[in-house]
Amino acid sequence: MKIGIKKLSVFKFSIIMTALVIAMAGSINYSTYHMRARASASGPAPTFSGAPGEANCTACHTDFPANSGPGNVVIGGLPKNYLPNQQIPMTVTVNDPVTAVIFGFQMTAVQPNGGRVGTYTIPAIMPPIMQTDIGIVNGMERQYIEHTINGLGPTAQGTKTWNFTWTAPSRRVGKIGFYSAGNGADSTGGPGADQIYTTSKQVLSGTAISSFDGDGTSEFGVFRPSTGVWYSLNSTDGGVQTVSFGLNGDKPVPGDYDGDGITDRAVFRPSTSVWYILRSSGGVDIYTFGLSEDIPVPGDYDGDLKTDIAVFRPSTSIWYIQKSTGGIIINKFGLVGDRTTQGDFDGDAKTDIAVYRPSTGIWYLLQSADGFAALRFGLDGDQPVQGDYDGDGRHDVAIFRPSTGVWYILGSSQGISIAQFGLSADKATPADYDGDGKADIAVFRPSTGVWYALRSTDGSASIAPFGLNGDIPIASGYIAE
Repeated sequence: MKIGIKKLSVFKFSIIMTALVIAMAGSINYSTYHMRARASASGPAPTFSGAPGEANCTACHTDFPANSGPGNVVIGGLPKNYLPNQQIPMTVTVNDPVTAVIFGFQMTAVQPNGGRVGTYTIPAIMPPIMQTDIGIVNGMERQYIEHTINGLGPTAQGTKTWNFTWTAPSRRVGKIGFYSAGNGADSTGGPGADQIYTTSKQVLSGTAISSFDGDGTSEFGVFRPSTGVWYSLNSTDGGVQTVSFGLNGDKPVPGDYDGDGITDRAVFRPSTSVWYILRSSGGVDIYTFGLSEDIPVPGDYDGDLKTDIAVFRPSTSIWYIQKSTGGIIINKFGLVGDRTTQGDFDGDAKTDIAVYRPSTGIWYLLQSADGFAALRFGLDGDQPVQGDYDGDGRHDVAIFRPSTGVWYILGSSQGISIAQFGLSADKATPADYDGDGKADIAVFRPSTGVWYALRSTDGSASIAPFGLNGDIPIASGYIAE
């Protein structure tokens, strides 16, 4: 039977990323061939997106190494940080302006434990041009979105874009990775001469708390009270940002006040109770909020990905929060002598009111989703250093013991961990310095102006001289005074 060129091209691409041509299949065992042949009727088999633990489409399209062609595959639409249940319009685009006639793709979203996360909504187009599938990688289920046989044609010459919606999980799970493989095919009817491209992109859960260059990684940075100058060391290129903003006596209150995923430089001036915010998106905001005795406790209390102005009044144990969505929260929570420990302890993307009571070593949490909780973790003299150390999207209860230089962390998903890191005079500065979605143990040594960070990615230590004695490390603006 003769197969026309048009019919041959459709048949060829229906087995994209799945099966070798029959002439090459003599050594394939039945179960493997059956799996690929089953998928050939509607699109690629799962687990070929290039995600951790997976192959990509070069498993079958073997003529060229991945990403050696003139094009690329691009994941579009992802914000820097995500909210629970957020519906995010996304795109996957395969570009190959030289040889490609038809196109295909596969993408998966992976949470820190390696499993599936979120759901896909495919446009109601008939016949469907996309579909979802399920695969198992290292014992974990993953969901894939991919082309169908009807979704091969180019959007324009040399390019193809697929549009769909990804819905985030109901609670934060930490850093989420999106991985995609794309095929720019020549439409000759076989797997040869096709170009395979891979890419990945990540979306965070607000773990980058001092990121001034917008790459999602926290940076070493200080505020110099004597001059009112901010210094930060870019994690992208090692360059130094120097910004004059503030006066001697101001308290640094960094945060993402405009919701663009970049930390804004901001100060609280106790002498006048005025907040000054230098927005990374442009302009300066000025607010009078609080009293001179108040402790600033900025955070995203209303869950809109914007930092809210807030203070804790030690004399009355009352929290005052100016929500960026409108309105003021006033809540009495704590006792005189408590230390503020605000953070998102229940993973709903809202900062929770919380305190640590040094006299008893008890943490009291007023969680916006899970309600009140109390637990004993620490001793008098310990410094609370809450942060998401296990990368599950929830702040963990943690303390730094200056007397011994030991960190004790009660991970919300990984239990207790203990690390000796730092000296008694060091300032604790936990933050996500390696960009993996986990807070790293870190200190700033005022006597030498040196930073020490214990990278959660590989357990190595980063050491960087950056600052002078008397500087205030920016990351410390997120933990109790």
